[in-house]
Amino acid sequence: MNKALLLAALGMTLASSVALAQGQPTPDRVQADLKAASGQSTGTVTATAAPKGVLLRIEARGLPPGWHGAHFHEKADCSDSAFTRSGGHVHGGGGKPVHGLLNPQADDSGDLPNIFVGQDGTATVELYSTLVALRDGAGRPALLDTDGSALVIHANPDDYSSQPIGGAGARIACAELR
Repeated sequence: MNKALLLAALGMTLASSVALAQGQPTPDRVQADLKAASGQSTGTVTATAAPKGVLLRIEARGLPPGWHGAHFHEKADCSDSAFTRSGGHVHGGGGKPVHGLLNPQADDSGDLPNIFVGQDGTATVELYSTLVALRDGAGRPALLDTDGSALVIHANPDDYSSQPIGGAGARIACAELR
């Protein structure tokens, strides 16, 4: 490989790493602050483009112990304490989404597996979703569309089948993906 080309590739990789460390988006990755209802930071969320979906890393602290539902919501807006401005779940199909990873009729692109928070209030989780894409052009709803999206953590676990959100309850943490 040409030395100049190798150095250019190394420089782009280093620039992407520095940008991510500083919380700036790169073409294939975005990192966001996870906020509690108080507005206080409670961790970070990193979404990385993958060939057939999105790899999601959640690093949280200060959350209630136990299982919690997590979903992609349609707008990058965590500005109200109940996080309702983030809208409903990301959905690529027409009409009202059908929720539930265990529901055979489900078409809700915002569905994710539950996360577990330890007794110390922390969780480090990596999830993979084939239901969304980071950017447009993959034939799946894009998280980074014109109004972005949000990763929302709920008070209760998702039962993966009941409507509209699997009984996951109130929204307790939110990260704006832009």
